[in-house]
Amino acid sequence: MKKRKITKRVLGLYLLIAPILVLLFLFSYIPMYGILISFQDYFPYNGVSGSDWVGLKHFKYFLTDDTFYNVFKNTLIINFYDIVFGFTAPIVFAILANELLYKPFKKIVQSISYLPNFFSWVVVAGLMKLLLTPEAGGLVNSTLKTLFGMDPINFLGEDDLFVPIVVALDIWKGVGFSAILYFATIANIPSELYEAASIDGASRIRKVIHITLPSMLPIIVLMFLLKLSTIFSIGFDRIFNLQNPLVYESSEVISTYVYHVGLQQAQFSLTTAIGLVQSLLGFTLLIVSNRLSKQFVGLGLY
Repeated sequence: MKKRKITKRVLGLYLLIAPILVLLFLFSYIPMYGILISFQDYFPYNGVSGSDWVGLKHFKYFLTDDTFYNVFKNTLIINFYDIVFGFTAPIVFAILANELLYKPFKKIVQSISYLPNFFSWVVVAGLMKLLLTPEAGGLVNSTLKTLFGMDPINFLGEDDLFVPIVVALDIWKGVGFSAILYFATIANIPSELYEAASIDGASRIRKVIHITLPSMLPIIVLMFLLKLSTIFSIGFDRIFNLQNPLVYESSEVISTYVYHVGLQQAQFSLTTAIGLVQSLLGFTLLIVSNRLSKQFVGLGLY
């Protein structure tokens, strides 16, 4: 009887997960068949079976193309700043917010910080264009002119300013939502540890250094590994909605390059080859970084 109950319970769990597995199979595994076109001169009219095989032609082309080198460099630069500032910002925010003693105010701060995450990049980009426009009516330029007599600055049209703006917006948009895991981790730290530290005369900073951060280390390592695996990819909508012809030199990343070349120029085989290399690099980086993390820190994804 007991064995039957366990079987029914396990069967129920399988039924719950079945729709997810079906969706994963349909939209993640079946499309892998399309990898074949990266080794072909693919034309939709001919299909996969009717297109000519060209071997590594497309891989050689984009790996030796100067334009793609610049695109690859831009992707790495933006992701590097995302890791340095965007990854650390939620950790710092969670620790600082946790130090707020007045709980109602603490909850208000947390709630407000979550809101930007629910704005689409289309909305965020539209707001930034209104605020940063060099034309009359732009709030930032109008303020700078009134206070300092400065000439209008085309913030979204300067190569040197595009990357800082994109990184800053990503931090503003995601810092609160990304901090949820850290808030949960901090909430699960036994209060006895802080009480014992207080008895020993430890300051707030020492409590953070010796109690809070070590307790957060497992989730920090996990999130860092996941973040590191995406260093070769950037959300298309994030860049595309802020991009304009004046800053293509610094704003063209792999995702927007694939859009311009693949959809606008119909070079499907080339963009599939780029996507395949991008995925392999990300997967390899994840495996290597996970192994190094387990070797030196003793923590990893698996």
